Amino acid sequence: MILGAHIGIAGGLDQAPVEAHRIGAEALQIFSKNQQQWSASPLDPAAAERFQEAVKREGIRATAVHGSYLINLGSPQPTLQTRSREAFQDELRRAETLGIGLLIFHPGAHTGSGEAAGLASIASGVRQALEQDPEGSVRVLLEIAAGAGSTLGSTFEQLAHLLDAIDLPQRTGVCIDTCHLFAAGYDLRTPGTYRETFDRLEATVGSRRVYAFHLNDSAGELGGHRDRHANIGEGNIGLPGFKLLVNDRRFAKTPGFLETPLRGDKADPYAAYRDDLATLRGLLPKKPPRPSTRRA
Repeated sequence: MILGAHIGIAGGLDQAPVEAHRIGAEALQIFSKNQQQWSASPLDPAAAERFQEAVKREGIRATAVHGSYLINLGSPQPTLQTRSREAFQDELRRAETLGIGLLIFHPGAHTGSGEAAGLASIASGVRQALEQDPEGSVRVLLEIAAGAGSTLGSTFEQLAHLLDAIDLPQRTGVCIDTCHLFAAGYDLRTPGTYRETFDRLEATVGSRRVYAFHLNDSAGELGGHRDRHANIGEGNIGLPGFKLLVNDRRFAKTPGFLETPLRGDKADPYAAYRDDLATLRGLLPKKPPRPSTRRA
């Protein structure tokens, strides 16, 4: 797995790759704008170019944009549905401008209209956005949900249904958030439960359609539907589950982005990410030392 983290852009888009490299991340996820606001100024092409140059210079191997938290393509409320579709389209354009190939977003919630109506609305919204961007290359990833309230996308079956309904496999996929996965009732803490979970994924979504992970331990219980992230090894998933995941050969070239608590260290804001990355890398097999070429 290509290990990375979500980095803020308050210091400038081009500083995010620098910060990612500083903490040892090889993959970078960002928000392309304030995630709690509907509108944003268009991206400055020069700033986008500096970002792309920084990604190359800092050796970042994979990048993703996380969509705004305000977007709810499953809403039955006409005004919110319209705003969500417009914002989603804008997220696509911004990712294209930045040269980022993955757009990860929360599918949404039906807020009372029912599962079938909500899923249909989400699929229609995604398909509309992609059809309006026929020459685009950004792949849209549905992020598995924890399953609280009327949120949709908390089962592999729902995610597979959405992918089938959108019916644009070249532009879609899923992102597996380990905290959400666990909260939704999928166990990955032992070899047996890990195999059971990923066999079910294989039979529905298919592992080949997983294009990203969010690597978060869970402060909530298995199946508790609580989206409460914890640092790696400090939650209820624990190190054995993450060891199984980061060593799964199916995902050797898949980016995994940390979204774990940062602990408020003002002097070194991403220190917790650095620790979590070191923990994850410590779960990988130790590389044997190179044989010495020095003659006795």
